Amino acid sequence: MSDSAAESIVYAIPMRTRFRGITVREGMVLPGPLGWGEFCPFPEYDDQEAATWLATAVEQIETGWPEPVRDRIPINCTVPAVGQEQAHAIVTGSGCRTAKVKVADHPHSLAEDLARVEAVRDALGPRGAIRIDANAVWDVDTAVRHINRIDRAAGGLEYVEQPCLTIEELAAVRRRVTVRIAADESIRRAEDPMRVAVAGAADIAVLKCTPLGGVRRALQVAEATGLPCVVSSALETSIGLAAQLALAGALPELDFACGLGTSNLLAGNLTSDILRPVDGYLPVLRTPPEPDPDLLVRYRHPDADRTAWWQERSARVSALLAQHPGARRNSMENP
Repeated sequence: MSDSAAESIVYAIPMRTRFRGITVREGMVLPGPLGWGEFCPFPEYDDQEAATWLATAVEQIETGWPEPVRDRIPINCTVPAVGQEQAHAIVTGSGCRTAKVKVADHPHSLAEDLARVEAVRDALGPRGAIRIDANAVWDVDTAVRHINRIDRAAGGLEYVEQPCLTIEELAAVRRRVTVRIAADESIRRAEDPMRVAVAGAADIAVLKCTPLGGVRRALQVAEATGLPCVVSSALETSIGLAAQLALAGALPELDFACGLGTSNLLAGNLTSDILRPVDGYLPVLRTPPEPDPDLLVRYRHPDADRTAWWQERSARVSALLAQHPGARRNSMENP
């Protein structure tokens, strides 16, 4: 990896709505021979887990992406844990025909979840697709009970993403519901992603190339699972989101809309041409977008201590990659 620490920029961008427990998205962007990349693992991740996020940025700025097989990607809009009116407005303003709805935001959220998916169905109409994401917080019995109720309220769900934490729990839920199950954390945090398919734990694999170690590594994971795939964002700016679009563009088959319309969750961005869906689609880029110099200044992290924290983290993780380039927690050398 090129020594670009001195040129890297630490950013802080407010969220429009609290999402995944955060109100400000932090990360770094760094330049390289082929353009700019993004390093933005969530703060709670340790250096080993963060290493694959940096590997994705390195691929982007030094190697480039595989050739795409399609020019545009169908996109779902993302509905955070918001009230009915806001959920309805998000969907109607998105232009998308598929909506991913966050549920299980707190232990007693079921009534709110039901109201939210009802509002989303009203906004989409009968032909739109609704999928929900529980972020692995339910136990098996709760998952079965809530999935059945939300499925009815939604007028039918396309799938449920990661209702429980473990592969064994996913398999148990899948045996007891008729709604398709999608695996996210169970794939990107597993030593052997193929276990999800072998265990009969999921119908769909959710891929995020950023935590998997890059587009090429994610394509290997997709092949190993043998499941239909959906590509989803890791809440990057448009610079990092371009890598996710490169993955979606390179997958041999793409049967579902992808969760890459997340730029609208950020109150700002680092590029003047923000990657936002138009008529439910995003283009596949062949090179990373360039940051806008004025936006780099505007969203440069104002906290010197946090800036130093990110720079020190990047240096540690870069050293980890240099010492053990093949020993990455989420990588898989022999799928």
